[in-house]
Amino acid sequence: MSQQALTTADTTPVQSHTDKESEDIQPVQAIGQALPEKGFKDYILISFFCLLVAFGGFVFGFDTGTIGGFLNMSDFQQRFGELNEAGNYTVSDIRTGLIVSVFNVGCCIGGLFLSKIAEIYGRRIGLMFSMVIYIVGIAVQISSQYQWYQVMVGRIISGLAVGTVSVLSPMFISETAPKSLRGPLVCCFQLCITLGIFLGYCICYGTKDLTDSKQWRIPLGLCFLWALFLIVGMVFMPESPRYLVEKSRIDEAKKSIARSNKVESEDPFVYNEVHLIQAGIDREALAGSASWMELITGKPAIFRRVIMGITLTSLQQLTGINYFFYYGTTIFQAVGLEDSFQTSIILGTVNFVSTFAGIWAIERLGRRVTLLIGSVFMFICLLIYSCIGSINLYRADGSTNQTSGNVMIFITCVYIFFFASTWAGGCYTIISETYPLRIRAKAMAVATGANWMLGFLISMLTPMITKAINFYFGFVFSGSMLVSCFFVYFFVCETKGLTLEEVDQLYAARVAPWKSTNWVPPTEEEVDA
Repeated sequence: MSQQALTTADTTPVQSHTDKESEDIQPVQAIGQALPEKGFKDYILISFFCLLVAFGGFVFGFDTGTIGGFLNMSDFQQRFGELNEAGNYTVSDIRTGLIVSVFNVGCCIGGLFLSKIAEIYGRRIGLMFSMVIYIVGIAVQISSQYQWYQVMVGRIISGLAVGTVSVLSPMFISETAPKSLRGPLVCCFQLCITLGIFLGYCICYGTKDLTDSKQWRIPLGLCFLWALFLIVGMVFMPESPRYLVEKSRIDEAKKSIARSNKVESEDPFVYNEVHLIQAGIDREALAGSASWMELITGKPAIFRRVIMGITLTSLQQLTGINYFFYYGTTIFQAVGLEDSFQTSIILGTVNFVSTFAGIWAIERLGRRVTLLIGSVFMFICLLIYSCIGSINLYRADGSTNQTSGNVMIFITCVYIFFFASTWAGGCYTIISETYPLRIRAKAMAVATGANWMLGFLISMLTPMITKAINFYFGFVFSGSMLVSCFFVYFFVCETKGLTLEEVDQLYAARVAPWKSTNWVPPTEEEVDA
């Protein structure tokens, strides 16, 4: 269910569109009478369903974990690369940048436009449709013989699907998960991304020594399995109750809630949940549909919040994380490793395990503190990494200082720990809680689009920049993290524990961001006064 439905709905009956629907959704509990509390075992089934939806993140992560490996596989280089002066096949910097980066363009388009199918046909159908597109994209890539641009086209198509999934999966979970488990279950989407990256690294490590196209076609072919798994899983997944209520399919909404929570359709719990959902939908209807101009002129402080979201998602890309994930094997070949694939597996393991720390930190420490901790320590790690790489890594004769290389790998692991436990999930948690319902969809679309497009630029330009300035490129990311420290402190407000209305009150009161952590929302009497 939506955040609005669960945090701001009152307990009075809401008039629906018809007398029949109004009768169907009236809560059977007396006002103020508490419904029976549900135990952990009552949430096992719905948690399993939400984890199934979160598997969409695995599809995204697996692509990220494999593409860097493909670029360093001999058969891939012979098929899609060019002969260099030394007589070896290599994929040029321009081709590498295009093959990797166009995926982000597809994700941006899919997230902004194709995700709208979920509003027409439902979240389940939307996810299944995206996986069909994904299968088409993988088929185009895996059937490539010697045309590198065919791989590029296939990655654009698969990017359309992944961008759609990146919008629909968290939305589906937030609309279906119980209130008490919504935060951790939504974070499971990020957890599945890191798991996909890790397994992508492992699969590439297992196939890199093959002598033909099986090197890269086996990892790519596994993507069919992931897509089919998600499609089959959606057959058994109950549709979003919010979507069903919005479409006036009340009986189906009751059945969906009942199935997810292992109760009967006429259980008081079901009636109460439907009532809360309808209350949130009615409030959205009263708010109306905002124009794009309201992102600039809206109050309170909407333009400030929109700029904050764009900057925050852009800074997430400027942490440099995709510099390591997309080009990890290439980077660690440069530090003198005989088998850089092994290092990628280590990085993937750290990334996956650290995500659990992120789930804990965001809820325990708050959003601002979590981001500030991440910014400070990532700045330090990137500064050390860049200094060693640009000053101490190479000896005068051109050979590699292995000790310096090992230190760089260790620093990279520390850096990834702080990214995965702070900015990976904290960034999207804040923007999902910052905007009022009236402009929420448009504001988040703009922020997410900025993230994808900056990701495109970084992944496109990284091969050429690193060729020109090598490890000095790390100073760009460390400088960005220094900027992020000041930005988070002076411009990002704490939203932990606040409803959407209370966030509006926070901005209307012009509370300084560094004082927002201790800000207490006014009572109803104070608001009325």
